[in-house]
Amino acid sequence: MHYQPRPDDIAFLVFDVLQAPALLQALPGHSEIDAPLMAQILDAAAEFAGEVVAPLNAGGDAAGCRWAQGEVTTPPGFAAAYRAFWQAGWPALAAAPEDGGQGLPRLLEIVLYEWLHAANHAWTMAPGLIHGAYECLKQHGSAALQARYLAPLASGEWLPTMCLTEAQAGSDLGLVQTQARPVEGAGAIPDEHRIRGSKIFASNAEHDLSDNILHLVLARLPGAAPGPKGLSLFLVPKRLPDGARNAVHCERIEEKMGLHGSATCQMRFDDATGWLVGERGAGLAAMFLMMNAARLMVAGQGMGLLDAAWQKAHAYAHERRQMRAPGARPASRGDNDRADLLIEHPAMRRILDVQRCWIDGGRVLAYHTALQLDAARAHPDAAQRAQAQRWCSLVTPVLKAAWTRQGFEGASDCLQVFGGHGYVREWGVEQHVRDARVAMIYEGTNEIQAIDLLVRKVLPDQGQGLAQLLRSLHAELDPARPLDAELRAALAGFDTLTAEVIDAAQTDAQLPYAVADDYLQALALLLLGWAWSRIARTPGADAARWQQPLAALRTRVLPGLALRLDLVRRQLPRG
Repeated sequence: MHYQPRPDDIAFLVFDVLQAPALLQALPGHSEIDAPLMAQILDAAAEFAGEVVAPLNAGGDAAGCRWAQGEVTTPPGFAAAYRAFWQAGWPALAAAPEDGGQGLPRLLEIVLYEWLHAANHAWTMAPGLIHGAYECLKQHGSAALQARYLAPLASGEWLPTMCLTEAQAGSDLGLVQTQARPVEGAGAIPDEHRIRGSKIFASNAEHDLSDNILHLVLARLPGAAPGPKGLSLFLVPKRLPDGARNAVHCERIEEKMGLHGSATCQMRFDDATGWLVGERGAGLAAMFLMMNAARLMVAGQGMGLLDAAWQKAHAYAHERRQMRAPGARPASRGDNDRADLLIEHPAMRRILDVQRCWIDGGRVLAYHTALQLDAARAHPDAAQRAQAQRWCSLVTPVLKAAWTRQGFEGASDCLQVFGGHGYVREWGVEQHVRDARVAMIYEGTNEIQAIDLLVRKVLPDQGQGLAQLLRSLHAELDPARPLDAELRAALAGFDTLTAEVIDAAQTDAQLPYAVADDYLQALALLLLGWAWSRIARTPGADAARWQQPLAALRTRVLPGLALRLDLVRRQLPRG
């Protein structure tokens, strides 16, 4: 079965739980955004993901990408689907109208890409970086560079890549050795340079989906400081403005565990022509703008792939009969009565309901974050902008780390529903497990996300920003509701633990790094509980569709919070 988006589920979360249209109408440029318009766009996005992209998934995994003499050919149907995608205007959904975009909310883009990743993760890797690269160039590119490259990037006609990692560098970008040499004299585009060096793990740095590829490359200028402060960012196109091929070469593509339909490239730049993006020595600051946008997208990958695996497992559990379910009626009528459907077995319902809990709660958090991204940029009230920015800064690493982890582990649990049939290719669920694993690694490993949260976001201000965010969540909770009362107590306990970690870190510099992962997972469970509190108090949430995963939250998921808090506390110095 192919993945099928379910717009009705999304509509309930977006329109009823989050009340998104009312929030968006308070922002400049979004005053005419209403539920019917958003629903129309979501219906069309669901059709494209389910009918055009999803049918290419299994075949793309089987065929994979092919490399020959520096050229990469994507699986059959991928290029035609991408051409239809950009010509229909989907990449330009949230880009500014002055750049040829539609100026629509980021929320719609986040839902679109969640569905696309669920439908065909490998295919969606190519357009997934468009918005981040667009924002990077729009905020840091020179006027001449924008005039040449911003419009085709915003529209998706030309696709971008990030060329960061090198064989000796990995996640430590301070070890990057690629060199950039200024070119004397001013060309049509200023700040021209020659780029020399090699990059690895560059997703879709060579393909046949678009006529040009825009590489965003980290490199060092002559005399640059060592480490990350000496890095600058350059735009290096595959084809130059005159149409000539740039000195950019794909030397090979990686043989990977998953994502076979997406080429992960080893690239060589032989004095390739490129132009400086942003300030000299400030390449990481410009690149992080792109990476942060990608991190929310990657969280959506985790949710989407988990939903895709859940859909397969849910359908299988309603078709496959195995053994007698506990408490089942005695067998009496024919062969089918000698075994019950898998869905009647408590162990299978547990697996399915737990994944549904993570998917639905994660969507509330991701969609709320998308709303806050627009608010942080455009809300007329400065205090509201600051509050929205605080949410995005603190919650984005949690979403990326916790939901990519659950995307992989939950897909593996869904495979378990199939038993031995899940381990063979014909059912498709094993592909989701393979494809999901990389999301825990790229755009900053999950361990780096945890360190970013605790060491770079919580410790510097002594936890004040996080405390304000948690107080806003606490204020929404009704102590008369059992779930809310449980969450209020948990928030108080987490606040106390944060103070203990901050205090202990003053005398033990390694401690925050040691406890960061458990700290992030604990915060993820608190946020998941808050999201379900929002769902539970929304009219219409009394349906079984929402009550079953809510019950799983209470009985199977939230109890893990006490374990995470205890794991952190056991590493604190004992007084």
